[in-house]
Amino acid sequence: MVDAVRAWYRETGRDLPWRDGRTSPWGVLVSEVMLQQTPVVRVEPVWRAWMERWPTPADLAAAEQADAVRAWGRLGYPRRAKRLWECARAMVERHGGEVPASLEDLRALPGVGEYTAAAVASFAFGRRAVVLDTNVRRVVGRAWGALALPAAHQTAAERALAASLVPAADADAAEWAVASMELGALVCTARVARCDECPLAGTCAWRAAGNPGLEAAPRRTQPWHGTDRQVRGRIMALLRAATAPVDVTGHVTLEDVDPGQLDRCLESLVVDGLVRLAYADRGLYSL
Repeated sequence: MVDAVRAWYRETGRDLPWRDGRTSPWGVLVSEVMLQQTPVVRVEPVWRAWMERWPTPADLAAAEQADAVRAWGRLGYPRRAKRLWECARAMVERHGGEVPASLEDLRALPGVGEYTAAAVASFAFGRRAVVLDTNVRRVVGRAWGALALPAAHQTAAERALAASLVPAADADAAEWAVASMELGALVCTARVARCDECPLAGTCAWRAAGNPGLEAAPRRTQPWHGTDRQVRGRIMALLRAATAPVDVTGHVTLEDVDPGQLDRCLESLVVDGLVRLAYADRGLYSL
C-alpha cells in the first residue's frame, strides 16, 4: 500500500517550488511554516517573494522583525513570521547560518515542533522521519484503521502505526512522507473522499467498511467576523501599511470595533511581541 501511494505521487504530485529538488533547506523550512493552516494557493506567491528577499537565514537575521511581519502580508497567524525571524537568528548564532539537519537541533529552534522538524529532515535532507500532519493522519487512519477522521490529538497507538509504515531507506521514507501528505490534501480530503481516484481504493479498510462516519463528522469551522483574531488582523494590516507610528485606538478604520475588544487585541499583540508602543505619551504603535 505504501508503494502504491508512492507510485501515485510520482505520476500525479503537484509541481510546487519547494519540492523541485533545488530548493535549499531554508526554503523548505519557510514553506513548512507558511503552510501551517494556510493553503498552497495563498502561500506560493508570498513564499517566492520571501525567498527572493531573504534567500538565506543570515539575510533574514540581518533584517528587523518588523520587516518579516510586513512581508508576511495576509497569510494569517503573524506569530509565524516572528518565529521564522527568531529561527534565522538562532541558526546564525548556533549553526553558522545553516539549517541544521538533525531532528534534535531542528526541534531546538524557536517555534519548530515535532511535525516541522520531521518535515524539514525529510523534505530538505531526505532523511527517514515520521512526518505526521493532518493529511497523513487522515490517510493512515482511513486506509489502515477504517476511521473517517483522526482524533483531535495524536495517540501513542496512532504514532506507532504511522512509524511502522515508514520505509527503512531514507529516500523511500522521504517519498512516502510527501506522497501520503499529497494524497490527503488532494484525494482523501476531510469532507470529500475521492475514492475513485485513490491508489488505495482496493485495499483501504475504511472503504471496505462502507466509508462509515464521514456524513456524521462535525464540521470544524471557526467563526471569523468580529472575533479577536479578525480584529488583531485588522490592526496588523493597519500597521503593515503605515510608514510611521499609528494611533490605533483612535484610527478611523477601527472605529466600529468595541473599545474594550480593541484594547484587548492591541495588548495581546504587544505581549506576543508583534506590535510595540513607539511613543507611550502619545499612544502610538508600530510593528
